[in-house]
Amino acid sequence: MGRTLPSATQLILHEQDALVKFRRALRKEDQRAFDDLFRGARYHVAAMAYASHLLPFETMLLAMLIEEHKRILRLEALLGHSVEQDNDATERLDSGCLPLLGSDDNLVD
Repeated sequence: MGRTLPSATQLILHEQDALVKFRRALRKEDQRAFDDLFRGARYHVAAMAYASHLLPFETMLLAMLIEEHKRILRLEALLGHSVEQDNDATERLDSGCLPLLGSDDNLVD
């Protein structure tokens, strides 16, 4: 009898276990963000399983990006900035002028 392939959920858990030292080295608020990213990946486990030709970590990153992009779109909607209402898609929120949390960089003069 042949070996069975691990499920997408098992692959996510394996990657999370492999990154446990990385997570432990992060600050507490960064650990929460890290955990949120993996929660986003688990939300798309069916799509990850269906895309079996990709590397598991690639599909996890794509799932995380999808969840983060959905969060940005929800925030833009809350701010009353709808992409559908824009004639020019380049008028989207510009994060280049926002300072990074915990950073000493002054991005705004």
